Amino acid sequence: MKYLILFALLAGISATATGALCQEAPTGDQNPAQQPKPYQKMTAEERAASTRAFLGLGAVPDKAAAALGAPLFNANCAVCHGRQARGAMGPSLITSDEVLGDDHGEKLVLYLKDGRPGKGMPSFAAMPDEQLKEIAEFLHLQVEDIANRGAYHVLNILVGNAAKGQGYVEAHCMSCHTTQTFAHIGSRFRSSEQLQKGWIWPPRTGEDSLAITATVKMPTGSTITGHVTQVSDFRITVVDQAGQTYVIERGPGVEVQINDPLAAHQKWIMTLTSEDMHNVTAYLETLK
Repeated sequence: MKYLILFALLAGISATATGALCQEAPTGDQNPAQQPKPYQKMTAEERAASTRAFLGLGAVPDKAAAALGAPLFNANCAVCHGRQARGAMGPSLITSDEVLGDDHGEKLVLYLKDGRPGKGMPSFAAMPDEQLKEIAEFLHLQVEDIANRGAYHVLNILVGNAAKGQGYVEAHCMSCHTTQTFAHIGSRFRSSEQLQKGWIWPPRTGEDSLAITATVKMPTGSTITGHVTQVSDFRITVVDQAGQTYVIERGPGVEVQINDPLAAHQKWIMTLTSEDMHNVTAYLETLK
């Protein structure tokens, strides 16, 4: 069962499902004190535990034993299976039935002792059981690192120079924005990663001022203006202020004028360097 869930995860199911599970609307019978904490507000450890429970990943790997097993695996197995067991000359062990069907070495130790000489895998019968268990824990940790997205730790991105970031904002942003745009911006996002993503490419969701709009002039001379929900070389879909939807074929005589408030961002982002990005993020993080 465990490996079937893992296969599904690798095909595209991520911890987003866990977030949705943790944010289900509570029923009237639930005690408010027992309501699950929203996924976004969990600590890294809580997210990992929540994702693990949702996916049914089985036993928690022993990280201390896995650390001891890493050099053993690299010395004896990595040449075939890769340093992270994701495959090299030999197959990946991340989706191996033998690995996924084991918890703490109770099956893998015997398997490793026997080996598979007919398929090129030697026997490790001479290796102590404790070391084989450590290799098993190392393998389980590799599976955990891939399957449990809730355990992923984002590295610190506040590595820029805030003073240089302020200079960049004043030189490149104030022709379109005001100081009010950036007031307290550092407290509007739950993390520096979200802040960086937000200022580079502001989300359109819930922001009518950032919505793409269009004015379509028909061959008859009439015009239709509204929010664009779909556009291609062949047709455009517009919703006007009254909520009426128009699907318009872009044929002869049809003139389309599109207004994208983020067009300047799209052009400017092509010139943004990594250094400038980190500097600006460091500066905006100070604006609490």
